[in-house]
Amino acid sequence: MASGFCCVIPTYAQLEAIAGKGIYDTLLTAAVIYNGDTIEAKTLENVLLVCKLTDEQLKAKAKYNRLRNAVYVTYPYARRAGVVMNDINAKLSNIYEKDKRKKYINSRETELKKEFTKPLMDLSVYQGKVLMKLINRETNNNCYEIIKEYKGGLTARFYQTIAFFFNSSLKQPYNPKDGDDAAIEKFVKEVQRMYGYPEIQYNKKLL
Repeated sequence: MASGFCCVIPTYAQLEAIAGKGIYDTLLTAAVIYNGDTIEAKTLENVLLVCKLTDEQLKAKAKYNRLRNAVYVTYPYARRAGVVMNDINAKLSNIYEKDKRKKYINSRETELKKEFTKPLMDLSVYQGKVLMKLINRETNNNCYEIIKEYKGGLTARFYQTIAFFFNSSLKQPYNPKDGDDAAIEKFVKEVQRMYGYPEIQYNKKLL
């Protein structure tokens, strides 16, 4: 009776499988070195946390949105004021006769009234205050100074009295580094970036 011997020799791939090794046994991963140790680093998925705002937070949010909206609505008018004032100053620098200066100013006033009376009348008192601050920013002068320069002190005082009854003032200051004005400045930069507005270089500071 013949006897036989059977020997099964596993393939290299089978040996790798038995040993737990293969093309997937080494995984690349990010790592950081912390105090001399190499530690695996992973980026976790974002976790969204939602909570109910307090009354104070809701008030702050409403104030923020109201001011931001007012800047978006009124900045185009303030910017136009800056452009017009630069143009008027440039023209007046070459007009020396008092009567001719007055005639020119009146003609520009008529033009501006025709262009802006309707939209400005639709502004709220709050938006009007923001507009006056923005005009100060764009012209480097408050509204009282502008009216006094072009229309005279009596006219300026008249408009200032009207503004007083609306709990406002033509002499709105503007400090881009303080309080609400700092927030206004932030929103102005936002509008400028969005619509590609460059800063206006005004021609002169009224005295």
